Amino acid sequence: MTSPFPRALGEPRLLLAVDAPSLLHRNHHARAESDLRDRSGRPAWALHGMLRQILEAIERFDPDAVIFGLDDRTASVRAQAYPAYKAGRAVKDAALVDQLDRAGALLDALGLATLTPAGLEADDVSASAATWAGRNGWNCVIVTSDRDSFAHISDHTKVLRLIDGGMGNAPLLNPDRLHTLYGVAARQYLEFAALRGDASDNLPGVAGIGAKTAPVLLAQMGSMAAVWADIDHCEGRHVAAALDSWSTETGVRRVGAAVVRRLAAPGARERYEFNLAMMAGRDDLDLGLTPDVPGTPGLLPLDADRVSRVVGHLNVGATTSLAVRVLSERILAR
Repeated sequence: MTSPFPRALGEPRLLLAVDAPSLLHRNHHARAESDLRDRSGRPAWALHGMLRQILEAIERFDPDAVIFGLDDRTASVRAQAYPAYKAGRAVKDAALVDQLDRAGALLDALGLATLTPAGLEADDVSASAATWAGRNGWNCVIVTSDRDSFAHISDHTKVLRLIDGGMGNAPLLNPDRLHTLYGVAARQYLEFAALRGDASDNLPGVAGIGAKTAPVLLAQMGSMAAVWADIDHCEGRHVAAALDSWSTETGVRRVGAAVVRRLAAPGARERYEFNLAMMAGRDDLDLGLTPDVPGTPGLLPLDADRVSRVVGHLNVGATTSLAVRVLSERILAR
């Protein structure tokens, strides 16, 4: 196994933060044809697929602790602020809803740590995990299929983004790779996303400032705070000049004046600031992690009998054996 972080003696410990709903959604659609049922006859294919992927991630990264973020499915502060939030998404299949509702109990029964923050989402748990790791001298890997977590990439936090092809084809994004993909520094990703918008959450971007223009704007000006200040105090002259200079250097059409007009248009800044507030994850949640207290939920390894009993309920013998080996029989080389 090759870890993305140095694991030599004295190196930082590693927290694996898992966006459980993201994995459940992907596995529900990918595995529904299996119609896998647990020993009680209830749908289990999404739960089983999520667990298999987490076992793969644990084998790959060898974390010291694992925490799962879950969505509060009874209330949403974002939907209260913006009733159209995620309005374009299809109604969830009943079998998926059933498995989403049972995921926390399954993970808690295993002895893993879970957090369902009131009115919030798994993304907020991921944000808080990244902050917790940095504050406590740990590294962090966020496992998700959602781009929102890219805002938390840093020198100590990386994102494993699950895409088609499963865990083996999932890219591990660090600051350099994020810049290669989007043309923005990790610290600028949230501003980039707020400009671009997010169709999956029904959040339109700033009109005329898309995924190609936003990185150039941020690279030339450093931050949106600098952009807005220049528009307020200099009518955007420095923004236009910087963009036109870039155009000259790269041989593309001059765009400075057009970009300034779009940013200064009525409602543009309000749209940006609204998106920023909606997209920013809460990073101050209490994760309940006490890594120096033996038996704390989320710490590895787990009790073998407990793992065998809980995973065995999913009714797949090979997965039960794998879970016992990965979660309970691991010899951690530190």
